[in-house]
Amino acid sequence: MNKERPMYLMSIRPKYAYRIFTGIKKFELRKWFGIIPEKRSVIIVYASGSVRAIIGEFTVGNIIIGKPSEVWDKLSKFESIGVGNEDYQYIRGSKTAMALEVVDPVLYVKPITLEELRSIIPGFMPPFSFRRLSPDEPLYELVIKKARKLVKQAS
Repeated sequence: MNKERPMYLMSIRPKYAYRIFTGIKKFELRKWFGIIPEKRSVIIVYASGSVRAIIGEFTVGNIIIGKPSEVWDKLSKFESIGVGNEDYQYIRGSKTAMALEVVDPVLYVKPITLEELRSIIPGFMPPFSFRRLSPDEPLYELVIKKARKLVKQAS
């Protein structure tokens, strides 16, 4: 794994995940759990709900952190960011929230289902929100590298 670009696995509801990969959603809003991805980090997207698969990745651009109302005020200055009142309701009750700018989203050629993940990595559990991936983790070595290779071959 490229050491300059930290990587995180993030669970996102399918309708929001697909909005990211269709270019509609430009920011991902999160309640803050003590982890702050660095700018230029890579977010591996696990679409939760009925999809239950890793479907792609994006790079983190700007990061806005603060009280939910402060984050929302800063986001309101941008045009066409694909974030609406429903997104704000998600972060509204938290002490601290953050908005991660979505840069260069890449939808994988083939989703990697939870069943497939568990056949490769027994006991695999997607995170409730998100977690950092370590460089030697089987998820990266056995799954993400292959997904990226398929994207390159399809290009």
